[in-house]
Amino acid sequence: MKNRFSILCLLLSYATFCQSKVDQSKSELKSGSSSSNSSSSSNNHSNSNSCSNKNDDDSDDCIWLDITIGFFKYGLIGDYNNEDHLYNNLTDYPYYNKESGNYENYKSIDADTLKKDFRFDLENNLLYSSNRLYGNHLKVKIRPFHYFYVQTDFHQLYEKNDLSNTTDRLSLFHFNLGYDRVRFENVNLGWTIGASYVGNDVKKAGLSFGINTEMFFSHNISLAAAAKWSAINGKPVNVYDIQARYHTNRYFVSLGFEHLRIASPNYNFISLGGGIYLN
Repeated sequence: MKNRFSILCLLLSYATFCQSKVDQSKSELKSGSSSSNSSSSSNNHSNSNSCSNKNDDDSDDCIWLDITIGFFKYGLIGDYNNEDHLYNNLTDYPYYNKESGNYENYKSIDADTLKKDFRFDLENNLLYSSNRLYGNHLKVKIRPFHYFYVQTDFHQLYEKNDLSNTTDRLSLFHFNLGYDRVRFENVNLGWTIGASYVGNDVKKAGLSFGINTEMFFSHNISLAAAAKWSAINGKPVNVYDIQARYHTNRYFVSLGFEHLRIASPNYNFISLGGGIYLN
């Protein structure tokens, strides 16, 4: 009897060990975290009580309201009355004039020159971790003008499952509204907010926010970095991305590193790809 029990434990341990990271991520996203829902509800209850107690002093409410408005205006959006860089123009593509990145000084544009604001950025990167784990990252960014933009990211991950002799797949989407808070010629820095979604047999979504930047150096070389944080069904879904890019006319090639955390599993990839700027 003991021998049978030992064999059963060994088989279960082997099955757990052989479970792919992709399959584990999907299983955890589907099951979620029951404790997170209860804690969030208790937090909401306590927050509602604490907020109701703050209504005793109207002056305190006004102070906090001013702080919130100030943070939103000066921290996230910017002061258009005093920050000239917020009016800088979107370039047709980086280094089109041998020096500017995504933005150029609006004062350097000839008043008689018709400036187009629209730009469509398309990028694709192959992701490699091992012969068992690899993927693809497609990124589409639509800039209708130089203030806001819309960005979609699509990660498709593949992992060979030795136990079932199949390939597990995970599809991760991000749909974001983006804003560049800093728009200098040699650097831009901004934030994104939107939603994340995991397809396949998970089919669940969550809120997403992030930050990104790109710094432009000499010899048509730039360094881009981005981070996105999200939670789906109480589990973290985070993406970190850093790239070195070489630009030539409307095209660029890139080499970088991507780190993903989808539920408890972590994924590390070398990325190789490129992109094009259209308008």
